[in-house]
This record gives sequence, C-alpha cells and structure tokens, in this order.
Amino acid sequence: MANTISNQELLQKKLSWVYLFNLIFFFIPLFTVRFLWWQYLLMAVALMGFLYCYFWAYSCTRREMLKPTLGIIAIASLITPINPGSIAMFSYAGFFIGYANPSNRYLAAIAALIALLVILDLTLTIHWPHFLHIGVPIVLGVSFLGWIEQQTMRKRLQEQRSADEIKQLAAMVERERIGRDLHDILGHTLSSIILKADLAEKLLARQQAEAAQQQLTELSAIARDALSQVRQSVSGFKHQGLTAEVAKLLSRLRDAGFQVELSGEIPQLDSRRETTVILALTELVTNVMRHSQGDSCQLGFMQNNHRLQLQLTDNGKAAAFKEGNGLTGLRQRLAAIGAQLTLEHGSGFRAIIELPLQEPL
Repeated sequence: MANTISNQELLQKKLSWVYLFNLIFFFIPLFTVRFLWWQYLLMAVALMGFLYCYFWAYSCTRREMLKPTLGIIAIASLITPINPGSIAMFSYAGFFIGYANPSNRYLAAIAALIALLVILDLTLTIHWPHFLHIGVPIVLGVSFLGWIEQQTMRKRLQEQRSADEIKQLAAMVERERIGRDLHDILGHTLSSIILKADLAEKLLARQQAEAAQQQLTELSAIARDALSQVRQSVSGFKHQGLTAEVAKLLSRLRDAGFQVELSGEIPQLDSRRETTVILALTELVTNVMRHSQGDSCQLGFMQNNHRLQLQLTDNGKAAAFKEGNGLTGLRQRLAAIGAQLTLEHGSGFRAIIELPLQEPL
C-alpha cells in the first residue's frame, strides 16, 4: 500500500542519536577507575562496534533486527569483564528485542537475555557489585519501552490501513453511483433526444415547420434538464459523505475556539439530500463562526416518525438579525428536497432543519 508507513520509516523517525544518552553508564567507569592502555583500546573498539550495530538496527525492518541485536549482545558480553557499564549496551539490545518480536517471543528472548546477565555475573569477575541489582531493572524497563513502541506502531499501521481501505471503498462506491446515475440519465435522455430529432426531421420534410419547432423546443428542454442532472450527479462526488463532512465541520468549529458536542446518530441519506444537508450545515456553521460570540456549539441528529431533525445550537449572544442571500438560498435548496429551516434566537442561536427520511415523490 503506497501510503502505508513502513516499520523502517517509523523507527527511523525517532531521535536515535538522542537515545544514546543511556551510554552514560558505559562512560562513568572511565572517570572513576584507572584502566590499562590496552583496556582503553578495547573499550574504544567495543564502543565503535556497538554504534555500528545500533545504527544498523535502526536501518532495518523489525524482521531484520536479529543480527544487529545479537551483535550488540556479543560486544557487551565481551567487554563486561573490563567495563561493567556494558549494562547500557544490554539495555539497547533489550529495546530492540521488545520492538522486533511478538509478545510470546519477546518474553522468551528477554528471559534469555536476563539469564545471560546472571551467567556473566556468576562466571566472570565483574568489578561492580550492583551489576545485576541495577542492570536487570534497566534492561527490563528499556525492553518494555521497545515493546510499547511496537504496539503503538502496530496500532498506527492498522488505523492507517483501515483509513486507506475506507477511502478506497468510498471512492469505488461513489464511482459506481456516478456510473449508474449517468447511465440512467443519459440512456433515457439520449433516447428521447433521438426520438425528438427524428420526429422534427420528418415534420420538416412534410413542411410542418411549426410542429417541428415545437419538437426542437422540447428537445432543447430535455438536453438542458439532462445537463442539470449530470451536474448534480457529478457534484455529489465532491464530498466524502455526511459523516466525513460533519467531522470536518466540527473540526473547523474546534479550530475556531468552540467546544463542540455531537449527539444522535448520523443517518444514511440518498445522494441528493445528503449533498443538500451538507451544504446547509456548511452554511450554518460558517454563520456561527462569523457571527457568534459564544464558545460552545452543539449539533444533534434526531429521528422521529419518519422525519429527521438536525439542530445546530450555540451559546452566543443572540440578537435580531436579517436573513441575507445565503440563508434565503439555503431555504430554497432545502425546500427542493421537502425540508424546512427554522431559526430561533433566545439564550443563544438555534437552527433546526427538518426533512423526511424518504425522498418526497
């Protein structure tokens, strides 16, 4: 899927350099213990090897993280007898284990890593008595953060896939709807146009100009009506459905500083009435944003006796107002689908739209 964020991209977006602050445990012994020159050299080599494996892991997908993680564990194990601050390296290995593995494998792998720490503590001479007491909680905590990061990533990918699937399905359904509408409109209309044109041609051949003119006038009216229907059908493709448009309008209100409350169930309407309702709500929300002095707005959907009622209410200072061309045109569009608009002002402003759940015949 083109828009899906890959595992690699998600992990690389993190501030990998910033996460290296945990290496402070590796550097602390350098300031508290005197080492031999060859020990400093080995620690420098180990640090470079760790950094190589660390950024290698960041450039991998989750399935490819095993090798760099094992590399980190091997380097940390080898340098532990010299510098017990290697526990910092083990913690990074724990993070990648938590991030790269499903829950059952994560638990087994982190248990094996803790067992390795115990074995190192028992078999090696480690010059830090708290290697296990402090190291184990650090490794467990950081590994758990990696597991949480994995769950967050999975949820984000799932949400994005769902959103992409919904968009694709909505687009497919809309294309099918437009195809059906155009087929129904143009199929009937073109048949009528052909019939009228043939009849006009025959009347002209018989020198019946007045009757032919009548047929041509009707033909022109049919073509104009078909053009209007085609435009209406295609214009329905410009919006993404009532639910999506309501969400956009509420988001606009929130951006304008309103506290927004949505109640009721958003209904399924036919395309014509859905488009009209969307235009009506857009006009009303725009008026609220421009003229209301309130900070709270409620949008409700209620169904009763085969009728749908929409209420848009705000808590602004209500005052008498004169309807402009926008509201006048809005009333006309609503009347065309059998709906009516009621405006009230008292303790705030309220707009009520009522329309039948079934399109009027």
